[in-house]
Amino acid sequence: MGIRVGALHSSQTTYKRWVNNSVLASSFSPLTTQLSTLKPIPLIMKVLAILYKGGEAARSEPRLLGTIENQVSDSKEGPDSDFQKHIVDAEILITTPFHPGYLTADLFEKAKNLKLCKGIQVLEVSGSNVTSVAEHVVMSILLLVRNFVPAHEMIERGEWQVSDIARNAFDLEGKVVGTIGAGRIGYRVLQRLLPFDCKELLYYDYAPLPEAAAKSVNARRVEDLKQFVSQCDVITVNCPLHEGTVGLINTDLLKHFKKGAWLVNTARGAICDKDAVAAAIKSGQINGYAGDVWNVQPAEKDHVWRTVKNPLGGGNGMVPHYSGTTLDAQARYASGTREIVENYLTDKPQVPGNIIVGLGKYETKAYGQR
Repeated sequence: MGIRVGALHSSQTTYKRWVNNSVLASSFSPLTTQLSTLKPIPLIMKVLAILYKGGEAARSEPRLLGTIENQVSDSKEGPDSDFQKHIVDAEILITTPFHPGYLTADLFEKAKNLKLCKGIQVLEVSGSNVTSVAEHVVMSILLLVRNFVPAHEMIERGEWQVSDIARNAFDLEGKVVGTIGAGRIGYRVLQRLLPFDCKELLYYDYAPLPEAAAKSVNARRVEDLKQFVSQCDVITVNCPLHEGTVGLINTDLLKHFKKGAWLVNTARGAICDKDAVAAAIKSGQINGYAGDVWNVQPAEKDHVWRTVKNPLGGGNGMVPHYSGTTLDAQARYASGTREIVENYLTDKPQVPGNIIVGLGKYETKAYGQR
């Protein structure tokens, strides 16, 4: 998981510099200086960054690098949006999962510079926020299992009735916890769960972990998804979104969950069927759902995941999409984005682990089988 850079291969040698983004606010300042020494000069290029409004928080905190406050636009929807206006001649597109700009087939046809290039590369700052997300997963598991949110809401209301909270609060120790996906994030979740003395750690993935890696986290692989979920007290989704995982957590699969299990999703919202998950929470089939990803972002005000609760009035740990954009993570992915653009401008090879789509071929194994 990380910030995406669609860097386009080009044979151009004459450029005009047009860098207008804030995701690189702290790292593009030195980058601008560094680029002044590059040859050939001058540079001709349009870099399009689709970010989100940070408001007063961004104006008061300069380390919020993923926001528009340094004169970048968050306008990305519709034919009159800045995204669609500028994509026609942009050579590099920078976008993040927190406010994504989707390059559809129709928009791709309008992107003149993309079509004129020899090929297109899709790159990411690989691993820049995996620790941030893994920590958020563990936090989400704990707040569900310990029934934390209703307890805090009770205090805010000025009330005090311990039994109303304790009747649905449990220990993580002795529970079976499983991750759907045991890649860069899923594996780190397993590592961070070790000190909690869970009864067992399970994982479901199309590829087994290396033997040494599996032993180091004492995790057992379950190859059948329905059998996997039926054994887990807590399930965390850490797999990529692609054609094979859209709606993976649906009404049928939820019937195989242990009654009262907890579900955490910090991967992608569309992996879980919105209405099926909400119905399972309301009925008590699952005890709660937490995460920061939504099938549409920003989520509409009446999105059912904002307010859905279990029969005891808890079980909702949903927040905006921020697990991977801590200040520490932003510093890492800004630096990585600068490196990707520098490599592109100087015709240096990209770091292999950052390449999702190379020149004419799909290269990564981090986003499922292809």
